[in-house]
Amino acid sequence: LDWRGTGMSVMEMSHRSDEFVQIAETAEKDLRELAGVSDDYAVLFMQGGASSQFSTIPLNLLGEKGSADYVNTGIWSKKAIAEASRYGK
Repeated sequence: LDWRGTGMSVMEMSHRSDEFVQIAETAEKDLRELAGVSDDYAVLFMQGGASSQFSTIPLNLLGEKGSADYVNTGIWSKKAIAEASRYGK
């Protein structure tokens, strides 16, 4: 792959290069427009799969000494419950 004559694919570019910064800025602009996200909110592009949400969600929503209810439906919910229990009740 050759991104617009750079001789590199997007995966090979430095995240600090002018080309990649332009890609990231365009992606953020397009996402804000598509989802109706105002400038009052930050947009974060984060790596990680679904299991990264097992800690991200309770860290952001539980607050100090918070609690949440989970429905244990199998292996994935067991993993989510175990991770969330590290941050709240």
